Amino acid sequence: MKIIIAPDSFKGSLTAVQAASAINRGILKAFPEAETVQLPIGDGGEGTMETLVAATGGKIRRVEVTGPLNQPAEAAYGILGDGKTCVVEMASASGLHLVPENGLSPLKATTYGTGELIRHALDDGFTNFIVGLGGSATNDGGAGMLQALGLNILDSEGDEIGFGGGALSDVSRIDTGSLDARISESTFIIASDVQNPLIGPDGASHVFGPQKGADLEQVELLDRNLVHWADRILEATGIRLHDLAGAGAAGGIGGAFQAFFPVTVKRGVDVVLDYIQLDQKLAGTDLVITGEGQVDRQTAFGKTPLGVAQRAGSQNVPTIILAGSVGEGAGVLHKHGVVSIHSIVNGPMTLAEAFERAEELLESSAEQVVRAYFYQNTHIKGRLEV
Repeated sequence: MKIIIAPDSFKGSLTAVQAASAINRGILKAFPEAETVQLPIGDGGEGTMETLVAATGGKIRRVEVTGPLNQPAEAAYGILGDGKTCVVEMASASGLHLVPENGLSPLKATTYGTGELIRHALDDGFTNFIVGLGGSATNDGGAGMLQALGLNILDSEGDEIGFGGGALSDVSRIDTGSLDARISESTFIIASDVQNPLIGPDGASHVFGPQKGADLEQVELLDRNLVHWADRILEATGIRLHDLAGAGAAGGIGGAFQAFFPVTVKRGVDVVLDYIQLDQKLAGTDLVITGEGQVDRQTAFGKTPLGVAQRAGSQNVPTIILAGSVGEGAGVLHKHGVVSIHSIVNGPMTLAEAFERAEELLESSAEQVVRAYFYQNTHIKGRLEV
């Protein structure tokens, strides 16, 4: 009996590594003889770097950068086991976790630190990059990142514009020749599931601005500023970001990458699954267990459980999902090779209690799920063979 364990993190309670370990313990309680393969997953957001570093036997390098509110912050980038590929999570330098809840300020928040993180890696000699987008506190269209990499973004007086989405209205001219020349000599794989355009009702400001602290008035201002920013980029590069799919990712930094970097954009979970070689490891597998904190209709838009189930289904391996909570529309996942979806919460409890007991609950659920699954399959098979 071979079972692959491939969960994402249970945000707020367990990392992907912790989740995989808890599921593994539950399986081995039920079937001590089982062969288990732990493959903790990320989908391009927070945790992706650690996932890839762990899977490839790499290492993490820590550096000091400028945080989203122009404060000193410690960030990190990963070096994969090949020693040649660098993994950057923009959330590490420009993420929501670096801003206190009452300090969110998308008009001022900058991606400058993400640019510094990339610059550190370039200085260390790396030319192959995987960049995970997600979890950002910013809505500056990637302007700060570009400034950190040498791009001159100038106002009408010929001075550099300030930080944040609120300063984008000051952009008069972009000097494309000032961008760090090493960027054009490198390769960048952008790991992102977001297909939103840069502007409009489905754009960065309207869809993601509120979770970064923007009220309705600020959302409208940020969207207008991104229109202005996209207009200036069009003049400078000939690339139209306004309605380009994925340009709205992470406060518009997705557009900055597409306009100024040699990029390949891939679904985040696919980047990870390719690197951990899930397809090869599925050979001889009887069951895959995946999961994350919340599973609902949004999971079907490229999140980890969907990506895992699709890969497993292509080799006729069934997938079971364990989740902290199961929301509306989760049933659509049954169309993508998912056998069943289970909440690990086994009785009335507060969210705080569920977070505190997450490891215990996940272990117990994994044990019961595999007992039921393999008993049922063995029982049915036995009846058919009689």
